[in-house]
Amino acid sequence: MKKLLIFLMAIVTLAVTTPAFAAKRSIMELPLFERAVLIIKKFETLHKPKHWPYVGYGHQVQPGEPYRRGCQLTEAQADALLRKDLRKFCALYAQYGKDSVLLGALAYNCGPGVVNKSTVLKKLKRGDRDIFKSYTSHCRYKGKWHKGLYNRRLTELAGNYSADTLRR
Repeated sequence: MKKLLIFLMAIVTLAVTTPAFAAKRSIMELPLFERAVLIIKKFETLHKPKHWPYVGYGHQVQPGEPYRRGCQLTEAQADALLRKDLRKFCALYAQYGKDSVLLGALAYNCGPGVVNKSTVLKKLKRGDRDIFKSYTSHCRYKGKWHKGLYNRRLTELAGNYSADTLRR
């Protein structure tokens, strides 16, 4: 029994020290903006030409932009566009400090009009940090609740806050 316990401890120790495990836990060591970029990439994925008028990682093409129907952006082009868009949205909410990244990520997905009318923003303006329910209420697609969006909101919250600051 003792040998089995030692063997299991050795396996766990080996698994915890592997590069793959280190890569999984290192996202929280990244700056907030970089975490947001990774989360958006995970949930948006690289859009194909069939997703027009969305290109890259969910950028909605606006009149006058140089993107053409049927063209696929490279990963590098899509990454640059995502970062440009996210910086723009974060700048809209710069007065909210680290919450600007969370609000920027929500605006990236739902649009700044939705965020500006949201209870999330109203609560943060009042200094109320209990935003879990308000933030996770933005999980509708075509009027229906969407589990994938709920998972995205949970991931965005986890990427911006430590567990002790989140209240349900």
